[in-house]
Amino acid sequence: MTMVDPTARIEKGAAIGKNVSIGPYCVIGPNVMLGDNCRLSSHVVISGRTSVGPGTTIASFASLGAAPQSVHYKGEDTALEIGADCKIFESVTVSLGTSGGHGVTRVGSNCMLMNGAHVGHDCVVGNNVVFASNATLGGFCVIGDHVFLGGLCAVHQFSRIGEQAMIGGLVGVTSDIIPFALVIGHRGQLAGLNRVGLRRRGIAAADITKLYEAYQALFFGPGAFKERVEKVAAENAGRPLVMRVIDFIRTGKRKLAHPRSSAVEEE
Repeated sequence: MTMVDPTARIEKGAAIGKNVSIGPYCVIGPNVMLGDNCRLSSHVVISGRTSVGPGTTIASFASLGAAPQSVHYKGEDTALEIGADCKIFESVTVSLGTSGGHGVTRVGSNCMLMNGAHVGHDCVVGNNVVFASNATLGGFCVIGDHVFLGGLCAVHQFSRIGEQAMIGGLVGVTSDIIPFALVIGHRGQLAGLNRVGLRRRGIAAADITKLYEAYQALFFGPGAFKERVEKVAAENAGRPLVMRVIDFIRTGKRKLAHPRSSAVEEE
């Protein structure tokens, strides 16, 4: 049974699913859709054309679907989509998209956004992503599945972070991050692979070893970086994890993060 606190305000036109709980002083806009079994604590504001997937819990003072923090936004009809079974904690903010971008901001399913986290306009966040406290995305970022963002890290607009990368606390990410990487430092430098995360997902030790060998060859091998990419690709055509890294590099349009001690930086 859906339960709505008498102090909450739900605008006409909002679509509320079954068995939803809406706590004190929440405000739900007219174009909002809440899936079944959602739980809103108190003082939650959901506005804009926002859809929240079933089973998602939202803690106090979160603001979802507010206007994009962009000087180019002039009130156009844009959207926010949040997947199922997410945990959104206190004071999290997630913006609508912009008409000059994708028109929609997307957060996948089973994500955890800890207190104070921010997802900027037109971002695309994958599934099973964790934002530690106050992790921040600028606009247009693309975050792969199973990524972990450390506390107080900041990801520059238009950056891509590949699947299962782990970003350390207080890191400023200004370049694309390859899948499975471990990232530390003031400006987000590679520090090896997220081996712990790979093991926890049940990746075989032999596959992790091959991935590490490919990482070493890519960033510490002889010759130009582009040549190393093609050499690693040719030698690992049958290894899916390595090829995901290669495909990520090949499809990038921005500078790629390297280890600090990489022998040859990206040309």
